Amino acid sequence: MEGKPFVVFVLGGPGAGKGTQSQLLAKEYGFIHLSAGDLLREEAQSKSETGEMINNYIREGKIVPVDVTVGLLKKAMEKNGWESSKFLIDGFPRNQENVDGWNRVVGDQAYFHSLLFFECSFETLEKRLLHRGKESGRIDDNIEAIKKRFNTYAAETKPIIDYFDAQQKVNKINAEKPVEEVFEQLKSIFDPILKK
Repeated sequence: MEGKPFVVFVLGGPGAGKGTQSQLLAKEYGFIHLSAGDLLREEAQSKSETGEMINNYIREGKIVPVDVTVGLLKKAMEKNGWESSKFLIDGFPRNQENVDGWNRVVGDQAYFHSLLFFECSFETLEKRLLHRGKESGRIDDNIEAIKKRFNTYAAETKPIIDYFDAQQKVNKINAEKPVEEVFEQLKSIFDPILKK
């Protein structure tokens, strides 16, 4: 592990609380929180050719091509100090192609510890996203985009959970609970290995 970034992937349905909990973990354990979605949205606003292409994918609720996403993640990791840093990568990998792209571009240059999977019913997620859409104005928090994102998630992301679960690399979190209780579940995972 020495000299390699320590990486934890964070997955769950849209609105499961990945971003909120990642920020709490970053504060508690010194993780650097990278949201694949935020990196893509930043690039999308940059008016570059890549940005326009990303916008089209986001609008359709589709997954952006892997080389774009992994390239942005690796660049952000290098910018934050590659060696000996701890990264929470939120919203990635979202399909098998993402996993293959990560293995190809990053591979064993990083130490992949585990995947956190935030389990939450679609009813709860829908309620949370519609509420967030009113407050944030995000273009993908409307009912049509939400349905597309749910379908994409069920078809492409669920098999990734199973893939890592088979390697005993998945920690399942009950994300229906209040924020504080969800965080307690996370602390029980990270305290034994990362407590300051």
